[in-house]
Amino acid sequence: MSRHSVRRAAASVDRARGRMKDGRRFGRPPDPYQPPAVPQRTVNLTDPDSRLLKGLRGWLQGYNAQALCNDRQIVLAAEISLTVPDFGNLEPMLDAAKRELQGAGIDARPETVLADAGYWHQPQMERLVAAGTQVLIPPDSGKRRGSRPGWNGGFYNFMRSVLDTELGGGLYRRRQQLIEPVFANTKHNRGITRLHRRGRAAVRTEWRLITATHNLLKLHRHQLAAA
Repeated sequence: MSRHSVRRAAASVDRARGRMKDGRRFGRPPDPYQPPAVPQRTVNLTDPDSRLLKGLRGWLQGYNAQALCNDRQIVLAAEISLTVPDFGNLEPMLDAAKRELQGAGIDARPETVLADAGYWHQPQMERLVAAGTQVLIPPDSGKRRGSRPGWNGGFYNFMRSVLDTELGGGLYRRRQQLIEPVFANTKHNRGITRLHRRGRAAVRTEWRLITATHNLLKLHRHQLAAA
């Protein structure tokens, strides 16, 4: 028997005895995975795509309906999000509006974006500004007294200074007059307080249909006023 064969045979004997080449014992093999008796997360069986979201009146199972309108309260983009608050939805909504405008054969692009403090997302804001779109978003919510802890200096103070100017503050005050009535009219005047479809794709279609009929009503009333 060759020396190499002897070494292999000796190694096989050590493994059979549960020892390594230096004489140390092998560690105990890991226990097989045991699933928990109760799942750590829950899934809504009626609509697995939905999420448990915290709203103004507590927690609810559903979606976060997003809308972006122009200065005539015409909705340019309507999407569904699974996150609350609105952090992270700024850039996706503007991209959606650009796609809708392009699909309609409109070359114009949003020049200024107004959003509340919940949409503050500095990397997204900086990318939009670099692409030529001015962004006006306060770093502090209206309910907060003073600035958020750690939200001082740099871009935070720059945005505060812009919103403190007559031009910047005047532009931002229009936000409440533009987008808020869209949601108020949908909920209170039209009585649409919840979405009835199930599944994210179906809910998105329903929300887009709601906002499309909002636009049709706006155009209809405009034609009546001009007649």
